[in-house]
Amino acid sequence: MLAIRLQRVGRKGFATYRISVQEAQRHPSSGRIVAFVGSYNPHTKEANIQVETAQKYLDNGAQPSPRVVKLLKDAGVKLPKWVVKSAPKAKAVRHSDKLRKNQPSVEAA
Repeated sequence: MLAIRLQRVGRKGFATYRISVQEAQRHPSSGRIVAFVGSYNPHTKEANIQVETAQKYLDNGAQPSPRVVKLLKDAGVKLPKWVVKSAPKAKAVRHSDKLRKNQPSVEAA
């Protein structure tokens, strides 16, 4: 099975990523790479994606990682129905009963 995932490249402290299609059971840095679909620079938030190539691999069943799903969707690639689009994470608040807005209102005497 193939996976579309990010592969880290670049120097120490300044990562850039390649969007690669590779075997899903292998590690991103050591697995056999089938194709490069694009690149992503997290510092400038710029993604260069070859839409036709990415669409071809998605139609043939390649599984994209959650971050790649977001990048492909922003680039305008039509995602199949079976691709899971993750919802934004809700921030967990510990001890919410201690917050001022959750305390009973005290009227001034």
